[in-house]
Amino acid sequence: MSIYLGEFLGTMILMLFGSGVVAAILLKESKAYDAGWLVVVLTWGLAVTFAIYAVGGISGAHINPAVTLGLAFVGDFEWYKVPGYILAQVLGAAVGSSLVWIHYLPHWSKTEDKGAKLAVFCTSPAIRSYSSNFVSEMLGTTALTMSLSYIGANNFTEGLNPLVVGALIVVIGLGLGATTGFAINPARDFGPRLAHFLLPIAGKGNSDWAYSW
Repeated sequence: MSIYLGEFLGTMILMLFGSGVVAAILLKESKAYDAGWLVVVLTWGLAVTFAIYAVGGISGAHINPAVTLGLAFVGDFEWYKVPGYILAQVLGAAVGSSLVWIHYLPHWSKTEDKGAKLAVFCTSPAIRSYSSNFVSEMLGTTALTMSLSYIGANNFTEGLNPLVVGALIVVIGLGLGATTGFAINPARDFGPRLAHFLLPIAGKGNSDWAYSW
């Protein structure tokens, strides 16, 4: 069970920091309010880095169903573990974003923008075009999974790999992320979107399930 717990904790850490920075920038009366896209992207990259440091030795730190499925398809991961990994990732993401809700509890009622509140939990497009948004997410996720295989083909000083993967997330975010918010991770989007749907968030709107796919 330790590998599934590792995936749960790793994805929880990812969302605690990732959702946390979005909340810091979008929720009213935060000291980081309106800090900008670069801060978001850098923090997400570092969130991935430290999630890998935390659980890489336990579960391999997939923290993303796309990574788990990609590794299984090429024969580098056992298929029987895939459902448990994905469930752990979704639950970890939901719990991580729920902790952010608790952390910023006084700020929700101060923020009128329902879209901003939703953005703390999950992604939404800059321009809503389902076909274009799908292509953006597909390209970003493909860049992630293919680049991870390239990284794995190189030898790094011990302990450096998580930093390299974090830098990859930053590059994807800066180069490809501005169209959709670069979920590139089904668990990162679905689990927190479900949390948004279930939590008693002050003044929240709908969870935009029509876009979630």
